[in-house]
Amino acid sequence: MDDVDRKILAELQQDGRLTITELAERVQLSVSPCHRRLRALERSGVIAGYRAHLDAAALGLGFASLVFVTMRESDAVTVARFEAAVVEVREVVQAQRLFGDPDYLLRVVTPDLAAFQRLYDARLATLPGVQRLSSTLIMKDVVGDRPLPT
Repeated sequence: MDDVDRKILAELQQDGRLTITELAERVQLSVSPCHRRLRALERSGVIAGYRAHLDAAALGLGFASLVFVTMRESDAVTVARFEAAVVEVREVVQAQRLFGDPDYLLRVVTPDLAAFQRLYDARLATLPGVQRLSSTLIMKDVVGDRPLPT
């Protein structure tokens, strides 16, 4: 990957809807070489996909929380069951397995506190292998969905 590829990635992270002509113009290439580079970045997996960035509050999902999960056991079967189950919870928009304690960090969005409480009691607390949940509310996003450094 060279500086031109990095420019392509930076531009696409800012606006993934650029046409190939607009992209080529911005990185100062002709259309064909820009298109070849773009396809190579996609084939190599550097560009994993394209999507729209949605505003959660505009969709009625104005309540966000972080849920810390401590597992009862960390054997492969328990971890696999937990991870498979958490993938099925639509309101969990991010889930990371951590080193140390706690074992997982979940970012959860819901319409309001009452919806979060229902989700917490009915789904999150009953996930396989969970020993303890601890949550905190997100006051505001200071940095979010920042482009990766290229």
